[in-house]
Amino acid sequence: MSIAPRIRRREQPVPTQGWSEDVLPLLQRVYASRGVEDPALARPALAQLLPPDSLGGMEAATGLLMDAIASRARILVVGDFDADGATACAVAVRGLRMLGATDVVHAVPNRITHGYGLSVGLVEELAPLQPTLLVTVDHGVACHAGVAAAKARGWKVLVTDHHLPGEALPPADAIVNPNLRGDGFPSKMLAGVGVIFYVLLALRRRMREGGLLDGCEPDLATLLDLVAVGTVADLVPLDANNRALVAAGMRRLRAGKGCHGLNALIEVSGRKATTLTASDIGFAIAPRINAAGRLEDMALGIECLLSDDQSRARELAEILHGINAERRGVQQMMLDDAEAALARRSLDDASVDAVAICLHDADWHPGIVGLVASKVKERLHRPVIAFAPSEPGSDSLRGSARSIPGLHIRDALAMVDAAHPGLIGKFGGHAMAAGLTLDSAHYPAFENAFRDAVSGMVTPGMLEAELLSDGELSPAEFDRRHADAIRDGGPWGQGFPEPLFDGVFEVLDWKIVGERHLKLSLRGDGLREPLNAIHFGGWTGDAPRGNARIAYRLAADDWRGARAIQLIVEHREPA
Repeated sequence: MSIAPRIRRREQPVPTQGWSEDVLPLLQRVYASRGVEDPALARPALAQLLPPDSLGGMEAATGLLMDAIASRARILVVGDFDADGATACAVAVRGLRMLGATDVVHAVPNRITHGYGLSVGLVEELAPLQPTLLVTVDHGVACHAGVAAAKARGWKVLVTDHHLPGEALPPADAIVNPNLRGDGFPSKMLAGVGVIFYVLLALRRRMREGGLLDGCEPDLATLLDLVAVGTVADLVPLDANNRALVAAGMRRLRAGKGCHGLNALIEVSGRKATTLTASDIGFAIAPRINAAGRLEDMALGIECLLSDDQSRARELAEILHGINAERRGVQQMMLDDAEAALARRSLDDASVDAVAICLHDADWHPGIVGLVASKVKERLHRPVIAFAPSEPGSDSLRGSARSIPGLHIRDALAMVDAAHPGLIGKFGGHAMAAGLTLDSAHYPAFENAFRDAVSGMVTPGMLEAELLSDGELSPAEFDRRHADAIRDGGPWGQGFPEPLFDGVFEVLDWKIVGERHLKLSLRGDGLREPLNAIHFGGWTGDAPRGNARIAYRLAADDWRGARAIQLIVEHREPA
C-alpha cells in the first residue's frame, strides 16, 4: 500500500522590487515562496560565500596542515563510503597537493569489513602507511575509539565532519565541524565535502599571508565540481551558501571543465553535460559513485574521481555503471521482500505500526538497506529503519534510518539510547537520515522502543503526506522559455525544492512505456495544443480517463532534437 499525498499550494508572497528583467515573473514568484527576498540571494555567487575563518577550529586545523606540508610529512586522508565521503576525499587529496603537500595518501573503510568511520580495525590496517597526520573527511566526530587508536600510534589527527556530535568529542588535535556546540558559523548545512573545501580555503589564505605560495596561488575553484556533486548527493539543505557552491560547480561541469572522472560518469549515465541539473547529479551521477561503496569498495569511486587519465577514468566509470546496475537488481529484490513483509502487517492509521516502521531480513545486503528505507518512507510517509546482518550469518545488524519532515531521526535514536542503555550498539546521523548497529537479539525490543520514541515526537499532521505546489501555470507559461528558466534558475534540491505546479487537465490519450511508465497527452484550459506528459512508475493497472488533477514539473524535452516541453507528473488523482 501507499499513502496518497495531499496537494497543498504554497503561500504566494508578492515578490520584492529590484529584480532584473532577465528573471521571469514566474521565477520571481517561486523564489519569493522559498523565502528569498533579496534578489542577490536567489542565485548567490562565490563572492557571497561565508568567510572560512568564521568556521571554528580553523587555526588549529590549518596549523596542523601547514606543519605537515612544511616538513614534507605524510598526510593520510581517510574518506567515507558514500558520495559525500568520496568527493570529500578527492577534494582533500587534490587540494592538499595543489597547496604543496608532497606526500598525500588516502584510504576508505569498507562497509562490510570495517563499518562506518575511523575504527580501531581500520587504524591497525593503515598502520604500515606510517602517516604523520591523519585527516578524516565526512566522519570522525563520533569515532572516539578510532581517533584514540591513531593518537596512541603517535599520529596527529584532524577531524573534518558535519555530522551531529555526541556529548563528548573524540581526542583529536583539531576538529572542524559547523555543528559543534557553540560554533558560530552561520550555516550549519555544509556537507562533508563543503567542510574540507572550507579548510582548504582557510589554509590557502594562511599560507598566502605567510608568504608561502611564492606568488603562485592555486585556484581551488577547480575543485568545485566535486564539491557540487558531494553536496547534492548528501541531501543537505541548499541554503544560500550551499547554492553558491553547487551553482559554481555545476557551471564547471556544464562547461566541460569537470574532472575526468565526473565527465566520464556524466557520459556513461546518458546525461548531457551542457544541460546538467542538480537532479541529474542526485539521480544519475551520485548513485553510480555510491554503488561502489554499497556493493564493492568505495576505493573504486575515489580512484575514478582522482584519475587524471581520461581513458582510465572512463574505464572506472564503466565499472561503476555496471556495479550500479547490479545494485538496482539487488535493491528491487529487497524491495519486493519489504512489500511482502508490509503486506502481512496492519498499516491502517489506527495501528501502532503506522507511526514508525522497522524492517529486517537475514538475507538483505547492508549496503542497500538505506535505499530500501528511503523507498518505503516515500510510499508510506513514515520514519523507516531497515536492517541487515553486518555480514552474512552475523548476529550484528546494521540499520539505516530515513525520516519524514519534522521528525529528527537522530534525536529519536538518542531518546531510545537514553531510555534503554546498551540496546543500541552505536548510532549517528542527521535529522533526516541516520545509521545504527544492533545485536539481532535486541531487534524486537528496539522495534518497540523506537515506536514509543517516535509516538511521543510526532503529531497527526506530520504523518499526512503532502506535495507543496507553486500553484497553476498560465497558458503563456507552458513554453520552452519558462522550462529553460526553471532548469537554469536553481540549483534546486533539499530545502530549496524544484518548482512543482498543479492543475486540472483532460486526458486525451495514454500508453504504457518501459513496462511501468505512463505517457500521457493532456488538454489544459486556454492551451491551443495538447501537452505531452510522462508519469514515471505511474501505471497502476487502471486506465486514466476523463479529467485529472495533476502535480507536475515543467521540463524541457529535446528528444530527437525538438525544442519542446513536457510535464513530469509527480502525482495524479481524479479531478
